Amino acid sequence: MSTRNLTLIVILAVVLIFGGCACNGYNGMVKLDENTKGKWGNVQSEYQRRTDLIPNLVNTVKGAANFEQTTLTNVIEARAKATQVKIDANDLSPEKIAQFQAAQSQVTGALGRLLAVAENYPDLKATQNFRDLQAQLEGTENRIKVARNDFNGAVQDYNSTARRFPNSIFAGLFGFHAKGYFQSEPGSDKAPDVKF
Repeated sequence: MSTRNLTLIVILAVVLIFGGCACNGYNGMVKLDENTKGKWGNVQSEYQRRTDLIPNLVNTVKGAANFEQTTLTNVIEARAKATQVKIDANDLSPEKIAQFQAAQSQVTGALGRLLAVAENYPDLKATQNFRDLQAQLEGTENRIKVARNDFNGAVQDYNSTARRFPNSIFAGLFGFHAKGYFQSEPGSDKAPDVKF
């Protein structure tokens, strides 16, 4: 066998191995990318569930005499702003996730204030409809937490695969960019002051 034929065989073997790694890496990243998009869909679904509950809660609270109108207005406005933030599953960059999270945390804060103010209305707290809605909101918040944790797990799998060699070579070429995580709310690392 001539040197030329041997060189050709070695080059062909390297190309086949390299091509196989590229195909395998690409297919693996596609699978992880689709999993991340599916988990993102679950996150959006749970936030939508909460968004759908808000009008019922607001209408129930409106029935309470002298309920603080500003609190209701804040909830309605936060809901409206949050529904305007649309994140494409193909662009789950850290900046987009932070934008989505900021809008949703405004809703969380407004709902928290609404429920805190509702404590001052014993007649409202006694109604079955309010208690049911409050329980549904609590359950939805738990579902949101689970969906966010699942999403972060999928992002971790995706990002670590895309950054590993040799996938890191192909990731940029094929448009597989790092995705963002849900982060804790600013200030959540400090324990709240409890005063009696």
